[in-house]
Amino acid sequence: VANVAAAVNVEHDYVQVENTYTVDGEEVTDILWLGSRRLNVLKGEHKVLQTVKGSELVGWRYKGPFDEVPAQAEASKVHRVLDWEDVGEEEGTGIVHIAPGAGAEDFKLGKENGLPIIAPLDDSGVYGEGYGFLDHKPVSEVNDLIFDDLKKKNVYYKVEKYRHRYPICWRCGTELVFRLVSEWYISMDELRSQLMEATKKMTWIPPFGEARELDWLKNMGDWMISKKRYWGLALPIWKCGDCGKVDVISSEVELKERAVEGWDKFEGHSPHRPWIDEVKIACSDCGSKVSRIPDVGNAWLDAGIVSFSTLDYRHDRKHWEEWYPAKWISESFPGQFRNWFYSLITMSVALEGQPPAMNVFSYALMRDEKGEEMHKSKGNAIWFEDAAEKMGVDVMRWVYSRHNPASNLNFGYGPGDEVRRQFLIPLWNIFSFFTTYAALDKWTPEQSLIPSPLEGEGQGEEVSGGGTPPDEAQQAAPPDEAQQAAPLPEEFSELDRWIISETNQLVERVTEYMEGWRIEYAAGAIEQYVDGLSNWYVRRSRRRFWKSENDGDKNAAYSTLYHCLTTLTRLLAPFIPFVTEEMYQQLVAKRIEGAPDSVHLADWPVADKALIDEELSRQTQLAIRLASLGRSARAQSKLKVRQPLAELLVEVRHDWEREALPVIEQQVTEELNVKHVRDVTGVGGLLSFNVKPELRSLGPKYGKQLGEIRKLLDGADAAEIARLSESGQQITLGDFTLEPTEVLVERHAAEGYAVATDAGYTAAVSTEVTPELRAEGIAREVVHHVQNLRKTAGLEISDRINLGIETTETVSEALKAHTMYLVQETLAASFHLDHPITGGVSETHDLDGEKVTVSIRKA
Repeated sequence: VANVAAAVNVEHDYVQVENTYTVDGEEVTDILWLGSRRLNVLKGEHKVLQTVKGSELVGWRYKGPFDEVPAQAEASKVHRVLDWEDVGEEEGTGIVHIAPGAGAEDFKLGKENGLPIIAPLDDSGVYGEGYGFLDHKPVSEVNDLIFDDLKKKNVYYKVEKYRHRYPICWRCGTELVFRLVSEWYISMDELRSQLMEATKKMTWIPPFGEARELDWLKNMGDWMISKKRYWGLALPIWKCGDCGKVDVISSEVELKERAVEGWDKFEGHSPHRPWIDEVKIACSDCGSKVSRIPDVGNAWLDAGIVSFSTLDYRHDRKHWEEWYPAKWISESFPGQFRNWFYSLITMSVALEGQPPAMNVFSYALMRDEKGEEMHKSKGNAIWFEDAAEKMGVDVMRWVYSRHNPASNLNFGYGPGDEVRRQFLIPLWNIFSFFTTYAALDKWTPEQSLIPSPLEGEGQGEEVSGGGTPPDEAQQAAPPDEAQQAAPLPEEFSELDRWIISETNQLVERVTEYMEGWRIEYAAGAIEQYVDGLSNWYVRRSRRRFWKSENDGDKNAAYSTLYHCLTTLTRLLAPFIPFVTEEMYQQLVAKRIEGAPDSVHLADWPVADKALIDEELSRQTQLAIRLASLGRSARAQSKLKVRQPLAELLVEVRHDWEREALPVIEQQVTEELNVKHVRDVTGVGGLLSFNVKPELRSLGPKYGKQLGEIRKLLDGADAAEIARLSESGQQITLGDFTLEPTEVLVERHAAEGYAVATDAGYTAAVSTEVTPELRAEGIAREVVHHVQNLRKTAGLEISDRINLGIETTETVSEALKAHTMYLVQETLAASFHLDHPITGGVSETHDLDGEKVTVSIRKA
C-alpha cells in the first residue's frame, strides 16, 4: 500500500509472455511482463510474445493493486516505470516495487523522481487512517490480510521465499520495520575541511585510524542529531507552528529570559523531559506561543560535548584550558570513527577550532577463543568477575597488553593459561630462585655491587624466600633503579655484563614504545628479555649461586640478578600491578630504608647508556642461536644430553660472526656439552641438499611450464636454493620467481654428524663417542641420579653428604676417572666406591644396561 512506482534496469532484457496454468481445476491464461532471466518462476506453460530492453519500459504507466484506498489517491495518478541501476536479475520478477516511505534506497529514488511519499506507520508500527482494511492494524499482523486481498482481486500469482538480512532489535529479537520520519541535521559541508585538518594534527594508534577517520569525513553526509525517544538530551529547538520560525536556545539563562510559560515547573530540574517541555517561549517573528520540538538528541551529540560540560567550559575557562585538549583518549575502533571520535572532533572544531585530543588509541573487538562473538545467549560470554577469579587480573592484563590492538582478540581461559605458562610462571620462577638463595646466604641489598637509585641506606634485612606465587587478587607492582654512571667492578663476569647491557637496552625500548603507545611492542620486548634472563643468564649462573663460599663472583651474581629484577619489576608495574607489587615488597620496600612504599610510587627506570655493550649483545645472541641449533642437532643424534661429544661444527653468515666464535666458544661448549667448536664456514660438506618443485602449488600456477622449472632446479646450486627457502626469500630461476614455500628441500647430513640449519646458519655435532667421552657421560649420569636422590631425601641445597656407589666394573672405572667432578657436583664430604652408605637412603638405576646403586646420608 506504500507502493508508488516500479523500477527496471535499462541494460536488462524483459519479456512479455503468455502464461497458461491451472487454478482449482480451471485453466487460466495471463499476459505477464518479467525479466528474461526469471522465466523459471512461471507456473504451467508459457510463450514469449516479445523481448525488449528495460530502457523501452521506462515511463510506462500502470495501475496498482491498492489504488482504491484513500492513501493511494495521489500515488495512483503517477504510477510509472523508473530507471534504477540497482535492479538485479536474480530475484522476483526482475521488476522492483518502489515505496519511498518504507526504505532508504526507495526514498532517495522517490526524491530524485518527484514521487509522492506514503508513510503508513506511526511510531508504534501501526497503520494510520486511509488504508482501508489495514487501518489501525499492527504491521506484524497484516501479511495474511494483504495476501487474502490480492487473491480476491485476482492479482495474486505466486509466493517465493528468499533468504536475506533483516534488522531485529538486539535486545529482544523483535523484527524491525523501516518508517519514514523527519529528523534534525547539522549541515557539515562548511566544517568538513576544518574537521579533516584537526584529524591530521592528532596521533592515531594504530596509524590506519587517521585514514579511516579522514575517509569518513570526506564521504559523510549531514549529521543527524535527533532521535524519536522520550529520554535523552533534550534538543533546545523551539519551532513555531504558525510561521515556521526556528529558535535554538543557547543556555538556561537565555531560556529563562525567553520563557513566557512553565519556567516555574522546570526550574530546579535537569534539562530532560517532561520538565523541559513545560517551558514555552514567544516566537521571535510572529509572537505566537511556541513549544519545544519533542525530539531528543542523538547520544553521540551528548558524548561529543561531554569534555566541555564536565570541565565547566562556560563558567571556568581557565580550568578547562588546563585539561583541554586531552592528552589521550581510547575506544574500540569499530564504529567509533563515525561516532564518538567524529562527534568529539566536530564539537571541538566548531567551538574552539582545534583537535579534541593529542593521541587516539583504538583497538579491535574481543571474541571468544574460537573467534566468535561473545553473547550470554550463546553461553560463550565470560564475565569480568569470573575471569578475575579463575584467570587472574594480571594474566588478563598481559593478554591484552601483548596483543596487536589492530586485530580482534580471541579471549578465553586457554589463552590465559598460555600467558601464565609462557611468561608469568617463568618470571615468578626467576624471582623465587633469587629470593630462595638470597635467604639461604643471608644476602642483603646493601651488599650489592651496583648502587641502588632508591633513596636511603640499606637496612641489611634478609630477603625472604619466594615460594608459591600469591593469589592474584593480593598481588601488586615493582621497585626503582635508574642508572649508574660508574663502570662495573672487575668481579662482574661477561655473562653479568651482558644481562646488565640487555637490561638497559630493555629500559630504552620499553620507554620508547610506551611513549609511542605501542604497548604490544613493549610487552613483546619484555617477554623476550625474561626468556633470555631465565634460559640463558639464570640457567648459566646457577653454579655461582650454589657455591658454599660467598666470594666476589657470587656477590656479583646476586648484585646482577637483583638489579635485573628490581628494574624489571618497575617496568612491568603498569602491565601486571599485583604480581610486581608482591615482588617489590619482598625485594625493595622492606629492605631499603627510605624506598617508596609501593612500586607504583617508585620512579620509572632510566637507562645507563654507558652500560650498553652492543657488541657483547651481538656475540651472546650468536652464542644463543648456535646453542639452539646445536641442541636441535643433538636431538637428531638421539644421544643423551649428559653425554659429552667431541666437537660442534658451525657455518655462520657474516665475517664478524667468524671473528666472534673464539670469544663465545666456552659458552657454546658448556651449553651443548661438547669439547670444541670448529668454524667450517665456506668449507661445506656438512649437508647435501636435494631440491624439488612443490607440485601442489606450482602445478596449478605454471601448468606445462613445470617441466622447465624442474630442469632449472636440477641445474641450480641446491645449497643456495635451500638457504633462500629457509630464510623466507624468493628464488629466481631464469624467468621464474618462486616463493620460498614452492620448493621442497631434502637435507642429508654428512657421515658421522647430526646437522641442523636455520636461516643460513648450520650446526653439526659429531656423533662418534670415544671411550673417554663415554666414561665422562657415565659420570654425569651418576651425578644426575645422586642429585635426584638428594631431593627425594629432603636435603637442603647446601647440605653435604656421605656418598656410596655400588656398580659394575665398567661404571666403576668411569667414576674413578672423574672422582673430583663427582665429589664437587654432589657436595660429597666422603665418597665410597663399591660399598653402600648405611643409615641413609638408596636407589638402584639401570644405566644403559649397567646396574648402579646410589646411597647417601647427610654428613
